[in-house]
Amino acid sequence: IFFPSFVVYCALFLLETVTLYLYWYGWDVMQGGGKKGLHLFLGLLLNVFAFFIMIVPNSWATFQASPVVVAEGSALARAWAATWNPTWWPVNVHRLIANVVLGGFICGAYAGMRYLSANTHEERVHYDWMGYVGNFIGVFGMLPLPFAGYWLMREVYQYNQQMGITLMGGFLSWLFILQAFLIGVLFLGANYYFWLGITHRIEGSEVKYRRPIMAMLVILLLCLGVWMTPHSLVASLEEARKMGGTHHPLLGVFGVMSAKMTVVNIMILVTFMSFIIYWRAGKQVTATWAKVAQKVMGGVLGLAAIVVIVLGVWGYFVPAIVRINYFSVAQVLIVLFVLVTITPLTGLLMKSARTTTEMIWGRMPPRAGYALVLNAVMVILLMTLMGYARSSSRVHWHIYGVMRDSSQYAYSPALGYAAAFMSLNTFVFCLLVAFIFWVATMGDKAKAGEPGTKKKLPAGAYPAMAGGSPTLDDQKQQ
Repeated sequence: IFFPSFVVYCALFLLETVTLYLYWYGWDVMQGGGKKGLHLFLGLLLNVFAFFIMIVPNSWATFQASPVVVAEGSALARAWAATWNPTWWPVNVHRLIANVVLGGFICGAYAGMRYLSANTHEERVHYDWMGYVGNFIGVFGMLPLPFAGYWLMREVYQYNQQMGITLMGGFLSWLFILQAFLIGVLFLGANYYFWLGITHRIEGSEVKYRRPIMAMLVILLLCLGVWMTPHSLVASLEEARKMGGTHHPLLGVFGVMSAKMTVVNIMILVTFMSFIIYWRAGKQVTATWAKVAQKVMGGVLGLAAIVVIVLGVWGYFVPAIVRINYFSVAQVLIVLFVLVTITPLTGLLMKSARTTTEMIWGRMPPRAGYALVLNAVMVILLMTLMGYARSSSRVHWHIYGVMRDSSQYAYSPALGYAAAFMSLNTFVFCLLVAFIFWVATMGDKAKAGEPGTKKKLPAGAYPAMAGGSPTLDDQKQQ
C-alpha cells in the first residue's frame, strides 16, 4: 500500500542532502550581496524537507495503530487513503512540537557542557547566552506540548476506546505516572534555570524575586505531587483491606484526569510566569498605558487560574463525556488565551522600557550547566518511554484489528524489562550526542580574539526576550 510513499521518502532524503551541502559549504560565499537571501531560502527548504521526512514515516506507524478501509483505486490513491488515517495529524503535530523541545534542550545541553569546561570569560559569556537560547526554545515548545498530547489521546479514544483504555487504564497506565514524574522534573529544571538567570545575571534581583520564586516552586511541587498520584495504589491484600479497596480514601481523588488536567495547566501558567518575570527583570516600564496593561495582565492571569481550578473541581460532579468534551477543552483554550494575550502585551511594554540593571552574561553557577544537561536527558527518556507506550498499545496486532501477530513473540515486554531498555536507549543516544559534540569541538575553527579586545555575542545578538541589551560601555559609545 505504501510503496509510493517509499519513493517520496527516498527522494526527500536526496533533496535534503543536496540542500544541506549547499547550505553548509555556501555559508561564507552567500553572506554578501543578494546571496544572503538565497542562503536563508536554503535554510527554509531544509526545514520543509525535514518536516516531510518526519510525517511520511509517521503515516506508516499511525496506520498500524489506526488503520482505515482502503478502497480500490490507483496505487497513489490507496497510499493516500492509508496515510490520511485518524491519528496521522495528531502524531505529526505532537512530534513536531516534541522535536522543537528536543532540539532546544539538546542545544542547551551542549552549551551547558561547553560552559562548564570554558577556560576564558569570553567563552563563558558565549555559552551562557547559548544556554539561554536553548532553554528558551525548549520551554517555548514545552508549553503547548501537553495540549498536543491531549489531542492525540482524544483521537485514540475516538478511534478505539479499548486502545485508549489499554494505554491509560490497563497495564500501560503506570507509564503515565512515570511520564508525569519526568515532565515534572523537566518543568522544574526549566524554571530553575530561569530563576538562576534572574538571580545571577541581573544584579539586585535575588532579594526582589525571592518570594515569588519560592511561591512558584511550592506550586510546582504541589502540582507535581497531584500529577504523580496514581488512581489505584499498588498495595498488599492487607493494605487494600484497611483502605477498603485499591483506591486511597483521601489521595484517590487526585488520581483521575480531572485533577491531572488541572495541575498540568497550572504548571504551564507558572512556567509562563517564570519566563515573563525573567523577561521583565531589570526593566522599568515607561509607557503611559503601562498601569492599565499590568492590571489587565494580572486580572487575566488570576481569573484564568481560578477558572481552571473551578472547572477541575466541577469535573468530579459531571459525566465523563462532559468533562472530556467541554471542561478539558475549555481549560486548554483558557491557558492558550493567557499565552497569546500576555506575551504581545509584555513585548509592547518592554519595547519602550528603560533598562535599570544591566544583564551580565557568564556569571551563572555550575549548577545551571547541570540543569541544562538534565533537561536534555529527561526529554530523551520521555521519548523512549512514550515510544514504548505507543508501540505496546497495539498489543498482539501488527496492524490493529486487521493483521494479528501470531508468533511466539506476540506480547508486550514487562514494564521493568522495558524500563531497562528505555534507560539503555537513552544512554546510547546520549553517547552519540556526546560524540557529535566532541567532533564539533574538533572542527571549531573560530579564531581567538586579540588580547585586550572585548568579544560580543554572535553577530551582535542580544536576546530581547531575555531582557538582554548592549553593554553599558557600548551604550556610552553610542
